[in-house]
Amino acid sequence: MKTILTFLFFLLLVGPCFAKDKPPNVVVMYVDDLGWQDIGCYGGPVRTPTLDKLAADGVRFTDFHSGCGVCSPSRATVMTGRHHIRSGVYHVISDRDHAMHLLESEVTIAEVLKQNGYDTVHLGKWHIGLPFGGRKKPTPYDHGFDYWFGTENTAHPSHKDPVNFHRHGKPLGKIEGYACQIVVDEAISWLEKERQADKPFFLNIWFHEPHAPIAAPDEIVSQYGDLHDPAAIYSGTIENTDRAIARLVEKLKAIDELENTIIVYASDNGSYRAERNGPLNGSKGSNFEGGIRVPGIIYWPNGISAGQVEKEPAGMVDLLPTICGLAEIDKPEGVHLDGSDLSPLLTGRRNEFQRHIPLFFLLPTSNPTATVRDSRFALVAWRDYELPKDLEAMNGLMNRVEVILKRENSPELRDGGRLWSKMFNTKFANKEAEKLRIQFLKLNRFNESWIPIIKAGGYKRFELYDLDADIGQTTDIAKQHPKIVNRLKQQLLDITTSVMADGPDWHRQ
Repeated sequence: MKTILTFLFFLLLVGPCFAKDKPPNVVVMYVDDLGWQDIGCYGGPVRTPTLDKLAADGVRFTDFHSGCGVCSPSRATVMTGRHHIRSGVYHVISDRDHAMHLLESEVTIAEVLKQNGYDTVHLGKWHIGLPFGGRKKPTPYDHGFDYWFGTENTAHPSHKDPVNFHRHGKPLGKIEGYACQIVVDEAISWLEKERQADKPFFLNIWFHEPHAPIAAPDEIVSQYGDLHDPAAIYSGTIENTDRAIARLVEKLKAIDELENTIIVYASDNGSYRAERNGPLNGSKGSNFEGGIRVPGIIYWPNGISAGQVEKEPAGMVDLLPTICGLAEIDKPEGVHLDGSDLSPLLTGRRNEFQRHIPLFFLLPTSNPTATVRDSRFALVAWRDYELPKDLEAMNGLMNRVEVILKRENSPELRDGGRLWSKMFNTKFANKEAEKLRIQFLKLNRFNESWIPIIKAGGYKRFELYDLDADIGQTTDIAKQHPKIVNRLKQQLLDITTSVMADGPDWHRQ
């Protein structure tokens, strides 16, 4: 009896140590098209108390970046810690039109965590290739996920009552509710029914909001303006997502996992609503800061001190090596990573932080086409090649849409902003205008026959900006700092050469 009591006393003493030594869970929350100055803790107009608290209790980055200025490439970078072209993704993927996808040979964060004993779950938008339209492409299973529930691209026909969700590849038909809440419902269900208490888990949650076409509950939208005001609906989608995240946080707390869960929150690119990017130049699709600088929050009570505001330039390219650093697991062997391990910055070891490759962004259809960062400086570059888009036809379609919207006194036109941007990012209520917009999008779609042109191309113009003094990138200071320009230019050229050497040529496959 004495022996048993001694043993039980021993367990009481060491039990907390065992619990503390359990590897941290990982929850990545990637929202869609949210701007740098949308949410409350970044000075935005939307009420986001859940995110504000995560930021206050963790680390809030002020100079954080998405994986790219548009969707599919950004997600490929997040999954691999590598520039998206290396992993096969040049631009936004249309599975029915492109062979392009995240290469199955890539080592993903899900695979790394799975190999280290994690249960791995993907929930929400995917958009890095699925075997739809008769094309053979890998699924989330092939990229390291045990469980997946989500959509090929955005929620259709809008965030409300979407019809295009799949679970393990099987279509589910119409699901009532809003996409962000549906995704969190699935996360909570998985935690209740599938979670193994003795194993850490990785929840990769990619929300659809606030990507167009947008929808949110009237009760929320009415707090931001008229129920038909696109800006009010946009804000409503963000608050609705914050409420969904609150439910997930409460669930993690209820199952006693919140303290040992690393939560990462960011956006896949800047907003298509330029005013929601604050003072930044550009918007979604741009390699100026407005297209790539986004909110970045990392929270982990067991490992990260609260109340940190981090000014070091960083981004989602750093996710994979950072999670490896925080969880104390090895980075994938023999893999060239473009991202760096941020864990020294997060855990009080700043002097150990090293960025081995500068932050670098390259979207071959955009102008400026590339950006390389070095501390406060950003060098941006314009491509020296043209892509065979029919811009005359695209402008013609846009002009026809403008006539229709003016005739209808459309709220989309009254909303302000450039119509060119709305042609990419706004579903028009007028059926005739929407039909013309779809034609416009087809003319703009990335063509895999352009890849040889892109690979052979270079840069013809460079501008330098001091982002500490000029966050809006209004004044080119290249002439005043030729040495900095030459150094960053060489870095940009070297990285471009390396990236293009790795990128597959899909039009030959």
